[in-house]
Amino acid sequence: MKVLLHVCCGPCAIVPLRDLLAEGHEADAAFVNPNIHPYQEFQRRLEASRQVADAIGVEIVYEDPYGLTEFLREVVGHEEERCPICYRMRLDRVAGIASERGYDAFTTTMLVSTQQDHEAIRAAGEDAAKRYGVAFLYRDFRPKVMEGVRASKEMGVYRQQYCGCIYSEWERFRDQRR
Repeated sequence: MKVLLHVCCGPCAIVPLRDLLAEGHEADAAFVNPNIHPYQEFQRRLEASRQVADAIGVEIVYEDPYGLTEFLREVVGHEEERCPICYRMRLDRVAGIASERGYDAFTTTMLVSTQQDHEAIRAAGEDAAKRYGVAFLYRDFRPKVMEGVRASKEMGVYRQQYCGCIYSEWERFRDQRR
């Protein structure tokens, strides 16, 4: 199967890409993340994702322009529901790219995180799959999260400290002060 992996950051991409390739799939990466703030963080994560894609030997597609304005328009006033909105935004675009480029399926590195809502991610992925006529490949990569952390350290890949959006960055610092 030809699979497009949505990549939120380099460290989270390592295990899913390795697993997909080991299973005999063709795999490429798509960096679609209008939620990441500030812009320098977006650039760091994009560069780390390129580093991983190059090391593993897959193509990486990335979105330009940045997309922050669209993200903020969608979530302002809905901050408590921002994660499902964000999942939908990113997975819709990745499904569109997968459909345009002839992939059989798409999946996401968000499924590596122990902090993300897998059911909401799955629902957003399956909805996008229906709209774009390409399968959503659900995989629970959480059991291998530490394998990815170790590999990213060995590779010298930039590792971020928060989900990516301005709200999660604020919550991280707010919670550290408590």
